[in-house]
Amino acid sequence: VQLQASGGGSVQAGGSLRLSCEASERTFNRFAMAWFRQAPGKEREFVAAISQSGERTYYADSVKGRFTFSRDNAKDTAYLQMITLKPEDTAAYYCAATLSQLNIFAKAPAFFEYWGLGTLVTVSS
Repeated sequence: VQLQASGGGSVQAGGSLRLSCEASERTFNRFAMAWFRQAPGKEREFVAAISQSGERTYYADSVKGRFTFSRDNAKDTAYLQMITLKPEDTAAYYCAATLSQLNIFAKAPAFFEYWGLGTLVTVSS
């Protein structure tokens, strides 16, 4: 599957953005999804994950309560709604997919087989 992330941009602290991740396959509902982010000079870190059906979501503590991960399997697209953005949220955001739903519990890049190119989010203070 090919993943296309979009929706990044520059906002001021407290602002909002919605990222999208569109998949190339109509079997999108086979994949559990995740968002990771990577700031300059830092390792790629887990942000959020969602089950194949969308019923279950998981978040990093740093974004819990501010980010919402959802998906529309009919549109082969996942979304990351981000509110109350902080300067420390500045990073390139990557969507990732795995055929094994259990992999999302690992919350680690190595467990995801498919990746999109990043979309840059910049939050200014």
